[in-house]
Amino acid sequence: MHRFAALLVVALALVAGCGPEKNTPAPPSSAAGANPADSFESSTTYETVARPVRIRIPALEVDSKIIDLGLRKDGSVEVPPSVAEAGWWDGGPRPGQDGPAVILGHVDSSDGPGIFINLHKVRAGTVVEVDRADGSTATFKVTKVSRVAKTRFPTDLVYAPSLDPTLRLVTCGGSFDQARGSYRDNVIAYAAAA
Repeated sequence: MHRFAALLVVALALVAGCGPEKNTPAPPSSAAGANPADSFESSTTYETVARPVRIRIPALEVDSKIIDLGLRKDGSVEVPPSVAEAGWWDGGPRPGQDGPAVILGHVDSSDGPGIFINLHKVRAGTVVEVDRADGSTATFKVTKVSRVAKTRFPTDLVYAPSLDPTLRLVTCGGSFDQARGSYRDNVIAYAAAA
């Protein structure tokens, strides 16, 4: 879990895109070799958790496969190539591991609604289920939903380490900026293990 210690060192937040624009929120990074915590090795072992393969949010009629998302060369998180599927940032915890698992999805595109079109409507207590490759399911309950300007993306709240399994669902929202071809805000749902 030592790789997450670097998350608190430098806040590097790139904005998320859900239309033609491809920038997505990025986890913070540290200057190369500048953080002594980077070399820390914990003697604690953690239960292995299988990778996520499907997300279900019955209250929003969401049922989507999950693909793995990495980082682009510029440090931003990749986005799912299809608006009909969600993506898990594979540089972070898997759903059910301690820490924030981050799943991104599009709100819409010029072709129609995306997998997280109604994420802004989710309420505290809503159940989110993440099926994993080993047949197990991690269950979460939404604790809050926020809408923030992309220029003020709360990197520390989304990616910061935690001692408990948590989930962050991220998409676009707010008004659409015609000049940039993207939404001005992000919608973020925070969830805790149920």
